[in-house]
Amino acid sequence: MVVESDSLLDDSSCGAAPLPQEADRVRLDVPRTDDLADIVFLANNQRIAANLLKMPHPFGLDDARAIVAKAEMSSRNTATFAIRLKSTGRCIGIARYASVEAEETVHIGYWIGEPFWGQGLATEAVHALIDHAFTHGSMERLTATCRVTNAASRKVLVKSGFQFRDQSMIRSVGAGGSVPIERYNLDRSVWSTLKQWGRTA
Repeated sequence: MVVESDSLLDDSSCGAAPLPQEADRVRLDVPRTDDLADIVFLANNQRIAANLLKMPHPFGLDDARAIVAKAEMSSRNTATFAIRLKSTGRCIGIARYASVEAEETVHIGYWIGEPFWGQGLATEAVHALIDHAFTHGSMERLTATCRVTNAASRKVLVKSGFQFRDQSMIRSVGAGGSVPIERYNLDRSVWSTLKQWGRTA
């Protein structure tokens, strides 16, 4: 499903760290211009936009181009990836981590297209994203959020080792107003003990 992503994140993203990042059925690598049609088709979905902070709905070609452009920029502890099915190479979503300067932390976010929900692909993608962040970044902690109503994302975060921190309200463009969210933390030390991701299933 979807974790709160775009816009709690800093506007600069990068694919500068080594790629791709592999999982069993998905891999993370840089989004490309030939992914634009898939990104638009999958992201133009109210059910996805309502779970993200700034994703517009409707979502068009210029919005997809902005994602690809961000992925070409560089900054510290920040990366944007296409989530690809290894079997086809097609983009099925976007994952990213980025420094949030106001909070002095690094936040993760992702979305996956609705045709691919309920197959465990989001969990694989988030594990790969976390592994990449802690392997190639210098952060000691990652943060994540999900809407209180988003049970699927809560499950992904818990299976990935994130620990509940608190609840708050945040404004979502796609939801059309303020929504309650849950906030989570994952420390590098916890990740180190969970690197064999099968232990968290």
